[in-house]
Amino acid sequence: MNTALIVEDDPAQDELAAQLVRLHDYDPIVAETGESGYELARRCQPDVVLLDLMLPDTSGFEVCRRLRSDRSTSLTPIVMLTALDDTAHRELGFRVGANAYVTKPYGPDDLYLAIAEARNWKAYLEANHMGGELHVELNSESRFLMEVNDFLTSLMISTPLTEDQIQQIRQAVMEMGQNAIEWGNRHRLEDLVRIVYRIFDDRVEIVIRDQGPGFDRENLPHVAQAEDPLAHLDVREKLGLREGGFGMLISRGMVDELFYNDKGNEVTMIKRFTRS
Repeated sequence: MNTALIVEDDPAQDELAAQLVRLHDYDPIVAETGESGYELARRCQPDVVLLDLMLPDTSGFEVCRRLRSDRSTSLTPIVMLTALDDTAHRELGFRVGANAYVTKPYGPDDLYLAIAEARNWKAYLEANHMGGELHVELNSESRFLMEVNDFLTSLMISTPLTEDQIQQIRQAVMEMGQNAIEWGNRHRLEDLVRIVYRIFDDRVEIVIRDQGPGFDRENLPHVAQAEDPLAHLDVREKLGLREGGFGMLISRGMVDELFYNDKGNEVTMIKRFTRS
């Protein structure tokens, strides 16, 4: 029988969730704290985790982040259950790796749909021989980019990448993410930056997309070029731009492949590795 780990400290709420999952042919396991939920997830390997946001010892966000960062639970489907229905909490839930988000009070259909969505995510990864995939959306603020980058960096510990290689990817994500915020979305806070992180058997792929109009990659006089990495500084001075323009050149040196879509508002970076 499938198992559902319910991390919830309210007896009435965990009994409701337990009854509903039993009707859906799941065997419920209940944890009343974030720490016990994390340990049970590692030990029992449930088919889905139903994770309350407000826990007595920590937050559901932190538990979700730890589950995603642990090699033994990184692919566990996670549904967040919470009474907080504001956009900020929902976005934070997805930024730390939740697959679905259900607001209390909820009905059976709401819960079953969220469980199906979370488990379909894992089935998709297995069908495509992937070790993980996360989709993250963040507002055009550097602090959100740093938060997401910290989380993505922690996920790469489960790959054979060395610490130096992980730091290289981290820097490339910061450079390209900042470009998306500054040049793509022009610092418009309401415009989103979308980041997709994928792990395959031989590589990590990170896709960063902004909502800007894109750019002509053949006409970038204010950006450093490999053949003469300082020539663009005069152009930037004439245009009244701050010193910089090295992000794309730096990022190309940090990953194995870097390429844009035709429009120029989406960049894909690939770092390869060999599994032992």
